[in-house]
Amino acid sequence: MYKLGIDVGGTNTDAVLIDENLRVVASVKRHTTPDAYDGILDAVRAVLEESGVDRREIGQAMLGTTQCTNAIVERRHLAPIGVLRIGAPATVGIPPMVDWAEDLRSIAVDTAVIGGGFEYDGKELAPFDEEAARAFFQGLKAKGVRSVAISCVFSTVRDDHERAAARLCREVMGEDVHVSVSSEIGSMGLIERENATILNAALYQVAHSFTEGFARSLADLGVTNAQVYLSQNDGTLMTMDYARRYPILTIACGPTNSIRGASYLSRLRDAIVIDVGGTTTDLGVIQHGFPRESGVAVTIGGVRTNFRMPDVVSIGLGGGSIVRQQPDGTVTVGPDSVGYRITEEALCFGGAVCTATDIAVRLGMTELGDREKVMSLDEGFARKALAAITTLAEDALDAMKVSAGDVDVILVGGGSIILPEKLSGARSVAKPAEGGVANAIGSAISKVSGTCEKLVDYNELPREQALEQLKAEAVELAVQAGAVRETVEIIDVEDVPLQYYPGNTCRVKIKAAGDLA
Repeated sequence: MYKLGIDVGGTNTDAVLIDENLRVVASVKRHTTPDAYDGILDAVRAVLEESGVDRREIGQAMLGTTQCTNAIVERRHLAPIGVLRIGAPATVGIPPMVDWAEDLRSIAVDTAVIGGGFEYDGKELAPFDEEAARAFFQGLKAKGVRSVAISCVFSTVRDDHERAAARLCREVMGEDVHVSVSSEIGSMGLIERENATILNAALYQVAHSFTEGFARSLADLGVTNAQVYLSQNDGTLMTMDYARRYPILTIACGPTNSIRGASYLSRLRDAIVIDVGGTTTDLGVIQHGFPRESGVAVTIGGVRTNFRMPDVVSIGLGGGSIVRQQPDGTVTVGPDSVGYRITEEALCFGGAVCTATDIAVRLGMTELGDREKVMSLDEGFARKALAAITTLAEDALDAMKVSAGDVDVILVGGGSIILPEKLSGARSVAKPAEGGVANAIGSAISKVSGTCEKLVDYNELPREQALEQLKAEAVELAVQAGAVRETVEIIDVEDVPLQYYPGNTCRVKIKAAGDLA
């Protein structure tokens, strides 16, 4: 059986075919097209032709896509939604979407804050106002809304009111209505969790489109026996149904795929990954084989959220970054780039724009295009450009480190040819042979995960008992996402004491992962 991995980036769409022993059989890199599916079809068709394998032997196909991110940033294809917050009277001072940009806030057809919610310790703030919720859902139904976001105060501690509202929503609006519940998406912090839930609700049409489109594209190419999965932003996979329920979890899956792929190719389970693309460079940390999660709120398209996201730093440096000499003699690189037009505009390909790739070719760091076309570049100019490129990467590397010591570094991505093999702050620099398509490899070899996060008072529920209970919940979440129960293992346990809470309250977060079913 073969695995097909695809990753759609801003500049390139990569595809790899991996055998049952997780060896790369074939890999290709194609330009991302304005219509992403044209690029996907082109990449899949090319990797199938290069490998020559029987398409009926491909048993799994995995896609990492930027479509949800693009939909939010570009304000396109977002569905009209209703937003219900259960938290009156405690939260009426700050209405939903209060700090959203006007063009994005318009996705909400109607919003309401009704009675209900809980204290930090699970005590009820107010009874759930079922009558008000029913009236709100009836109003949405009359307006033709098919997606609803539901949030509640401290629903990560108790989700009773959210679940009651979700049941009522389906009763009033029909079983086919898309309901996003905040306790299943975000972390502590009502506003940020609510924001993430609203975005998830607005993405349901986008999710339906790319899941159906991907499956249809594979069928058109004769890949009919493959189970289809989507990459999510913790470096693991989810089923098509799961992706339709939680499309927001696909955001930032590209960097996590690269991190996972880099770890697999280098056999390093703890390192900093530098993924150089055509336009940007993403730096992330691999811990115990999985991406390090960000510990701060993350802004997406101007919206502050707190659902899980990889800890990634992005800088404007890539293979297509434009190199210029300033009037004072200094040389600058980027942040603007020729992007996917590099094969038309870069000097080494016969174009007229000096790019970071041209500098690498001029200095003999790589063989690409026609070196004679860049030999007119002054070597001193090229050395200054390389120094500027190196400084950008080294500064970003320092920003990702948690201590002053040197760390292992893995260089991947099609643009990694522009970086030297020695970097200040790096104990070692690995540059895997298949690193140019590490993102697609990461998509193909990923596991399936489940994460459980709750506040627990150890005075009421002893620590060992609480951990065992939450571990079982994390395992169940992984199985629901498509993992084989027998292969699921706990990969991360975190419990943090909350000093500002009474008693012995801790935030407990447990992650489990297993092989695909």
